[in-house]
Amino acid sequence: MSETTHKQTPETRERILDAAEGLFMAHGFEATSMRMITGMAHVNLAAVNYHFGTKDALIHEVFRRRLRDLNRRRLAALSAEEVAAGGAPVKPSRIVEAFFGVSIEMASDTQHGGATFMRLLGRTYTEPNEFVRKFLAEEYAEVVDRFMGALYRALPDVPREEILWRFHFMMGAMSYAIAGTDALQLFAGEFDDKDPARLMERLMSFLLGGLRAPLPATTAQHMESRRNAA
Repeated sequence: MSETTHKQTPETRERILDAAEGLFMAHGFEATSMRMITGMAHVNLAAVNYHFGTKDALIHEVFRRRLRDLNRRRLAALSAEEVAAGGAPVKPSRIVEAFFGVSIEMASDTQHGGATFMRLLGRTYTEPNEFVRKFLAEEYAEVVDRFMGALYRALPDVPREEILWRFHFMMGAMSYAIAGTDALQLFAGEFDDKDPARLMERLMSFLLGGLRAPLPATTAQHMESRRNAA
């Protein structure tokens, strides 16, 4: 089969996406060249151009093919919790599990690319790339609105700004955790406990502890001043 014919198959498209995903995760967007992608995918540049047109469009599709499913699963998990709550606010722990538990499940998938994608997503959170961040903000818009709204209802006595900061910190903790144990080995040497189930237990315990932590002194004082002035 010629390259021109082969490049039009869905299998070739997925192979290009898999190659780009792994290379972006390992080297970053700028350092990954189209030559590196075509070499790993065993296609020529014409095949990439046929399926995606530009490198930016390829980056978009690398995120879109998994992120939309990830966010769909998050929203479905939250909706199920809201139905179970019967109109009452969902418990904060259940909200956190609905958002971050799905992420950890995908990060545990080493057979179908989920682990690679989540490591790429974690890297993206910590590296400045305005183009990618703008795209992710659009993809996350509905999910963020739903989950923030649920947290605001669940924690009416916590200032919304404080909830936003805590969610920001939780996202950072998750990104660091799913990046793998490489960083941990810098401090602990050889590290054998890589069981995904244990990772989920540890991370969820840590995230919930952060969400439930006492308010900072300045925030608590500000709230007390506002109550006294009312």
